[in-house]
Amino acid sequence: MKNFLISTTVATTLFATSVGAQQQPPQCNPRELAVDHLADKYKETRRSVALGSNGQAVVETFASESGTWTVLVTGPSGISCIAAHGSNYEEVTEELPAKGDDL
Repeated sequence: MKNFLISTTVATTLFATSVGAQQQPPQCNPRELAVDHLADKYKETRRSVALGSNGQAVVETFASESGTWTVLVTGPSGISCIAAHGSNYEEVTEELPAKGDDL
């Protein structure tokens, strides 16, 4: 769980900074097709999963041993969209702050 929170924070930050630069429409497909594509083309496997804040989306991080990564967001319809992607993925094992402590 702690790896997920750190991964999600990093991915969200990277997504926010990369959206303006890319200005490309999201790439969306049925989830099974999207996951197969990430595995086949990039050798990425799921590293974290969480429920979106509105409860209407599942947010997953996929990454490969070579460092590529993708954040996939899936809605209730089963359609998944790539929210962000990049390189140099690194898993960290830092402890999260105690509940109520500032980051």
